[in-house]
Parts: sequence; structure tokens; C-alpha cells
Amino acid sequence: MTETSQTEAAHPEAGAGKTAFLFPGQGSQKVGMGKAIYDACPEVRALFAKADEVLDEPLTEMMFEGPEEALTLTANAQPALLTVSTAYDLLLKQRGVHADYVAGHSLGEYSALVSAGALSFEDALRSVRARGQLMQQAVPEGLGAMAAITRLELEKIRECCRQASHGELCAPANLNSPEQTVISGHAGAVARACELCKNAGARRAIQLKVSAPFHCRLMSEVQPRLRRVLEFFSFSAPTVPVITNVEAAPNDDPARIVDLLVTQVTSTVRWTESIQKLVELGVTRVIEVGSGKVLCGLARQIDKSLTAIPLDDPDGFSQILGEI
Repeated sequence: MTETSQTEAAHPEAGAGKTAFLFPGQGSQKVGMGKAIYDACPEVRALFAKADEVLDEPLTEMMFEGPEEALTLTANAQPALLTVSTAYDLLLKQRGVHADYVAGHSLGEYSALVSAGALSFEDALRSVRARGQLMQQAVPEGLGAMAAITRLELEKIRECCRQASHGELCAPANLNSPEQTVISGHAGAVARACELCKNAGARRAIQLKVSAPFHCRLMSEVQPRLRRVLEFFSFSAPTVPVITNVEAAPNDDPARIVDLLVTQVTSTVRWTESIQKLVELGVTRVIEVGSGKVLCGLARQIDKSLTAIPLDDPDGFSQILGEI
């Protein structure tokens, strides 16, 4: 019996609960992502061709063939992940699977907005390409860093960051689950904080392979530039509420979207609270719409009663059609 089947057997009421689509952020990219559904579905091939056309470059070729170093660059990873997530979202809706709520982790919030009809796919591609370029350029290589801390209380992590700062910046950036927090800031301060966290009892403190220190004040210069980009585009009222990273609460007001996306750049990603809010709103089933299974794992860490289903291959897609 699968984990999903076990969960449903233990919680028969889950079938009558609400569904949330979760959209992954940077770090979930991998060479070959989306290839299976691209080969199987003409509508996906059309969507990928649209992405190549909008960006005026062979993004599809990079996703399928690499090199990995190029795909990992923030300016490439962000539109690539958006495209794969939007492809799965399109297929789900065409087959009658719809969400009651949507949420995206960092970059994934743009995919969530596309899913909710608040932003067109084309404008989202242009937005995240600009966002990725601005983030990549904001901090010189080697100046900033991020690290994942596991199995240590948040308050202890905050204290370790404070002690490690020595006049530099270091702070929690992603509150991913009760078991995992990502910190961000100056490289030296992050390295010192990792050692302090280990000494304080963290199971692991691992520096991440990222091109910039996201979700901290070192990204502040990105904000006015990103605002100028986003103000070129039109945002509509979401057809379903979007749980935002900044507030960990649903938003359906299009007039607030730009402010929330701009604030998100330097703000902590409140993912644990976002999942808890979804459960509070009656969600019993989350579907990870895109590459990888990271968000499903985090969701289960946050609330074990959730049915969490990843969609990163045709088998996963077939499973969800049978589960819903």
C-alpha cells in the first residue's frame, strides 16, 4: 500500500476535504524535468514552445539536455520551473482536477498566480526571468550564502544567527517545516551560524548550492527594480485564493499582488504557517504541481494527516487522476 493509500485509509474523511496545489521553488530543477509529459502530450509541447518564443531562446533544450550548471543559474531555473509547473497545472485542469487553494514556495508563488488566473503565463515568464537576473546580479558571487538547518528549534536558530552575525547579516530565510529552516546572509556569518547550530544540537547544518542569498536584506536592491518590472503587467483577481509567502494567509485582491511579490524578495518564506493555514481552511489533500517531491515531504512533516501527492512523472499524474 502506498503512503497516500495508508493516509486515506486512516482518514476516510479526506476524500471529502479540500485540495491545494503546491508549486515548487528554486532548487527543484533537474535536467530532464518535464520530458515525459512533453513527449506524451501535444498541449505540453505547445506550452514549452511558447516559453521558448517568449524568452527568445531554447529554454526547452536547456531543460532536457542541460548542462546542469546553466539550468541551475537563477535566471534560467526560475522560468524553467515555472514552465514545468504550468504544464502540469494545465493537464490537471483539462482532466477535471481543480484546486480550492494554491500556494507556491518563493518562485512558486508566480506559478500559483498563473494557476489562479491572476497572471498570464507569458507575463509570468517575463517576470521570473527578470526576477532571476536581478537576484543573480544583486550580490557579488561568494559574498552571500544559504544553509539548511535540520532538527533544531527556530528560536535556537535565531539566537545562533544573532551570535554569528559579527556586524554582518544572517537570519532565517525559509521556515520550511518544524524540522527544517534555511538561513541566509553574508557567507562568513552563515558559516559561523552553521557551526553554532551544530553545537546547539542541530542534526545537520549544510550550506546550499545557490547563486545568491535569497530572502534576506541583501536582496533589498532588487525590490525597486522588480517593482518596475511587475508594474508593466496586468494582474487579475485570482479565481482561487493564493496563500502568500509574506503573510501565510489567502489573498484574492489583485491590487495587493505586486506589493506582496516585491516584499517577498527580502522576507522570510513562511511555509510552515502556510501549510497550517491550508489545513485550518479545510484542506486534506495537497498536490505538488511541478518538478520534484520536496514540498510533499515538507507538508507531511508539518501535518501528518495530509495526503500529499507529487506529480513529476506520468505515473504520478495517473495516480492523482485515480486518487481525486
